[in-house]
Amino acid sequence: MTRGTNASTNTRMRNRPTLTIPDDARKQATASIRQYFADELGQEIGELKASLVLDYFLVELGPAVYNKAIADAKTFFDEWSADLGALCHHEEFPHAHRHPR
Repeated sequence: MTRGTNASTNTRMRNRPTLTIPDDARKQATASIRQYFADELGQEIGELKASLVLDYFLVELGPAVYNKAIADAKTFFDEWSADLGALCHHEEFPHAHRHPR
């Protein structure tokens, strides 16, 4: 069985684009995956296998996490902007209201 590598964050897996993460975050993530496999599963895996696991999760779970983050941000901004009028409203022509004619 031949395996292709997906070491680059700009590659495609199953013809779907992967989410990209910065190189330093990718290095930390693969190290974390290797540590997880060792601690929790008793398996030592190499850099390539950890990178493939990371690519798989970026493709499979990345969009769901991304969409949830966008929905949460939208909810936050919708709630914040709904309060914006009340928070930032200034009475217009205050002198005229104090001295009606």
